[in-house]
Amino acid sequence: MQPELPIRRTSAKAWLRVALLVVLAAFQDPERALAQTEATGFSTEAKQVLLVEEETGSVLFEKNISAPFTSASLAKLMTVEVVLDALKTGKLTLTQEFPVSEYAWRTGGAPSRTAAMFAAVRSRVPVEALLNGVMVQMANDACLILAEGMAGSEENFVKLMNERAVVLGLKDSHFANATGLPNPDNKVSVRDLITLAEHIKSTYPDFYKLYAKPEFEWNRITQRNRNPLLGQVPGVDGLVAGFAEGEGYSIVASAEQNGVRLYLALAGSATEKTRQEDAAKAFAWGFSAFEKRRLFEAGQTVGKASVYGGQPGEITLVSPQAVDVYIPKDAETRLTAKLVYHWPLRPPIAVDQEVARLHVMLGDKELRDLPLKAVEASQLGPLLKRVRDAVVELLFSWI
Repeated sequence: MQPELPIRRTSAKAWLRVALLVVLAAFQDPERALAQTEATGFSTEAKQVLLVEEETGSVLFEKNISAPFTSASLAKLMTVEVVLDALKTGKLTLTQEFPVSEYAWRTGGAPSRTAAMFAAVRSRVPVEALLNGVMVQMANDACLILAEGMAGSEENFVKLMNERAVVLGLKDSHFANATGLPNPDNKVSVRDLITLAEHIKSTYPDFYKLYAKPEFEWNRITQRNRNPLLGQVPGVDGLVAGFAEGEGYSIVASAEQNGVRLYLALAGSATEKTRQEDAAKAFAWGFSAFEKRRLFEAGQTVGKASVYGGQPGEITLVSPQAVDVYIPKDAETRLTAKLVYHWPLRPPIAVDQEVARLHVMLGDKELRDLPLKAVEASQLGPLLKRVRDAVVELLFSWI
């Protein structure tokens, strides 16, 4: 049974401290434990890093997650998303063929001496082959052929990229071309890149598998997958790597081991070698030093909330889903949660109405933010109760 939870009113919200499980009661200083875990398990000189566990959304490591940097080839994630969205909504088919313009050939093909699928100028290439070119070979010519074929010009396609970025909630990113070739207006953050990578994996799982293809052949030229982690780091099955002059090497990658999937975005590595080493260490640490714990079952009581002038005057709150976290195995931390709602709640409150949020914390780091619903309804109470509650509100409004 959940213990009674004291209410502390802060501004317009009431915060409830939630005692989670007896097994977690021995946890101590969070910052010291996290520092020890990082010191003994994972550190990096990369300027921006984000490592996230997929199922719980738990952040395992973060560094400058919203700081924008030059996207380079990581912009191809957005290009791929625009194409996959068009396929999903029926605006495009895999068998459609697009022409290879001289611009696409010269800017991103063989003459460019950049990553290319070597599509022949004035030939026609089906969308399916172009997707392979982008996702396996990071081919610039494939990006440009898709952009021109879908939108008439790269400029029009870039508008689609930025529109989709807004729809997907990318807060720090802007795209200036379909390839990520040098342009000062190509900016992303590791936070946005993880959001984008997770979206591609969950929304287009069949197409995501292309990222793991070991090689792709076009125009009688076979090229191996350009993801430097594929086949080198256990469990890695996507996504894309990049390099920007003056800013260094970057990568967005995902790996799965024993049913656990991690996403990593890393930027600002000085060399290809340090990027490779840091990414490998991050995944090894994320899979070995953490474990999943269930804090609440779906439908289990999390806490209670007062209803101003309501009958009953207090309602039970539950999580509609199981509450899991992915935390350090040997952390000596106190895992806590805050139950947050706008105070005072006013009737009527309906059964299953979302009235609060559960913020699961590891020290001052937020691991989960989940909705809580009312188990029972609360209607407007009798006059005497409303008067009493009005007095209580007046007294507490000064605190």
